[in-house]
Amino acid sequence: MSSNRKGDRRERELVNALDEAGFAVMRAPASGSATARELPDVLAGNGEVFYAIEAKSSAGDPIYLDNEEVYALVSIFAKNFGATPRIAVRFDREDWYFFHPDDVHQTDGGNYRVKRERIEADDAETIEDLLARGANGDGGPDVRRVLEAYDAGALGFDEVVAMLS
Repeated sequence: MSSNRKGDRRERELVNALDEAGFAVMRAPASGSATARELPDVLAGNGEVFYAIEAKSSAGDPIYLDNEEVYALVSIFAKNFGATPRIAVRFDREDWYFFHPDDVHQTDGGNYRVKRERIEADDAETIEDLLARGANGDGGPDVRRVLEAYDAGALGFDEVVAMLS
């Protein structure tokens, strides 16, 4: 299976897991190299918190992210959209774990790296932690209805961006 197909499948698994936890979720079509626009892989919100998520999965250890991906997530999309940025990582046969980009190791070359030991050291957030953050009032703007309208096909992606900007 090609790495793109595997990555797409993993992103869909993340979307499903967030949906099952009670988030309104959408996988950004044409994220990554398929577009010149700076889009995260996944948007998720529950009316109390809103996340822009860059998702990475790997059979190996560690997982690397390009500096440009993280910069676009934090400094362009999440900031302009009013979302809390998160990097989601999944090692094969494990759950998804989340990190704020500021908490991810930056290499000498400027890229970002997450090692499995960070998860084993209980140094990562779970989906339940993301939900709890909203219950504590630490999230972004209320966007549930906008994302539900998008999910129902009543709004296009550009309309969602315009409404929540």
